[in-house]
Amino acid sequence: MPRRYDPDRRQRIIDAAIRVAGRDGIAGLSHRSVAAEADVPLGSTTYHFATLDDLLVAALCQATEGFAGVLDDSGVLRAADGDLAAGLARVLGQWLDGDRPGVELEYELYLAALRRPALRPVAARWTEETAERLTARVDPVTARALLALMDGICLQVLLTGGSYDEEYARAALARLIP
Repeated sequence: MPRRYDPDRRQRIIDAAIRVAGRDGIAGLSHRSVAAEADVPLGSTTYHFATLDDLLVAALCQATEGFAGVLDDSGVLRAADGDLAAGLARVLGQWLDGDRPGVELEYELYLAALRRPALRPVAARWTEETAERLTARVDPVTARALLALMDGICLQVLLTGGSYDEEYARAALARLIP
């Protein structure tokens, strides 16, 4: 029987991995669960992603585009004379209020790098690229500090189930901006 050409299969597998991890957590992710979610043969997942870490790397690469997209679309970093603290606080609120399960998954994948060394380069690249974006408005040291503070605020909101306080975030971010 001839092979069926399916150019979108790899992407469907990544999308399915994100849905499975979002629903069941990373612990619920397996080649079998992803194959079932993507409606592809089990061999397709292992053909495209030899290990679960390979699949998680692809999922993390795609998931980390979320915040970057919101930040880029906001125009905050292009407005040289605007209130950067207020703009970043607004962006965090938009991101957290948008696709909350997607935000949770992004952080879960990001933090999985603590135990899965294969994910560390992706997490490091996300940090570097986001800090680089911020250097459009501040120096590199301040950019990293702002990123660390924004990560901390987001994690606190996600872990406590609390609501996001944009004014608090604005005030905290303003303390770091020269």
